[in-house]
Amino acid sequence: MQNLVKQVLQHNIRAIAKAISLIENGIETRKKETLIDTLHPHCGHGIIWGITGPPGAGKSTLLNRLVEQLRHDNKKVAVIAVDPSSPFTGGAILSDRLRMQKHATDDSVFIRSMASRGHLGGVAGATGDAIKIFDAAGYDHIIIETIGVGQTEIEVMELSDIVLLVLVPGLGDEIQALKAGVMEIGDIFIINKKDIDGADRLRTEVEYVLNLKNGGENRSRHPVIMTSATLNEGIDEAYSVIQSYYQILVENGELAIKRKERIEKELKYIAVTKIKESMDKFLNIDDKLDRWIEEVFQKKVSPYKLLNKKISEFLQEIDWK
Repeated sequence: MQNLVKQVLQHNIRAIAKAISLIENGIETRKKETLIDTLHPHCGHGIIWGITGPPGAGKSTLLNRLVEQLRHDNKKVAVIAVDPSSPFTGGAILSDRLRMQKHATDDSVFIRSMASRGHLGGVAGATGDAIKIFDAAGYDHIIIETIGVGQTEIEVMELSDIVLLVLVPGLGDEIQALKAGVMEIGDIFIINKKDIDGADRLRTEVEYVLNLKNGGENRSRHPVIMTSATLNEGIDEAYSVIQSYYQILVENGELAIKRKERIEKELKYIAVTKIKESMDKFLNIDDKLDRWIEEVFQKKVSPYKLLNKKISEFLQEIDWK
């Protein structure tokens, strides 16, 4: 493990890929935890972007253009492209590497497709730990591209410093769609495919919703940008706005707040997961569940009474104080 950590810190591409595979497989829990704990002191330097939006918005093409801008500034870039899982193999059905072939031979760009494997929120379960591996490996920017299933992809907000919400005209009643929670997670709003009819109207609608959200104040709080990734138009402006927005987050202390909130959620998640694993092991739920179901069905015991008793036994066993 120490050798793997050393190679990751030295930006060894094979070691980085191996480390991510280790945390994705989720089989060797102790090794995974040792890996992440050892890399932890080397994290915190990378800037994390999230890119989300509905299918067909051109997220991958836009991302490809933004990576070009980052490489022009000599930045090392890691892309985590989360795709739906195959129902047969569990692997990623699509791969954004197909759309980013230009960067395939660039040693300073690492593109990793990750299967969601049923994980909700538009990201994969291992995304958070993969970010830490890329961060420790010295990547300046780590970009998460979500599945693109629409309005449920709010988990990317909890993993990112900046969230880019990519929208496109022609997907129906835009205002109705914008009422949902996905509008709450965007930091910067990008209207892509601006050459399509309805782009200006969509921008007006987005700005209207943001105006309502912000109470009519601070119109520049969430920039709205028009781009055409296919035509390579508006990309320079988008890149400049992203850079400026990040500096504002640093200067006003919001970045530190965001990252502390991320740590808070991570600690709570780890605590709940550890407690659940310990309880499952102690109670041996899989073997006893059928009997418990029958007892509840036969009205021999109520669900709360049954589980309160079992949890009490668990707490006594670990000498909970």
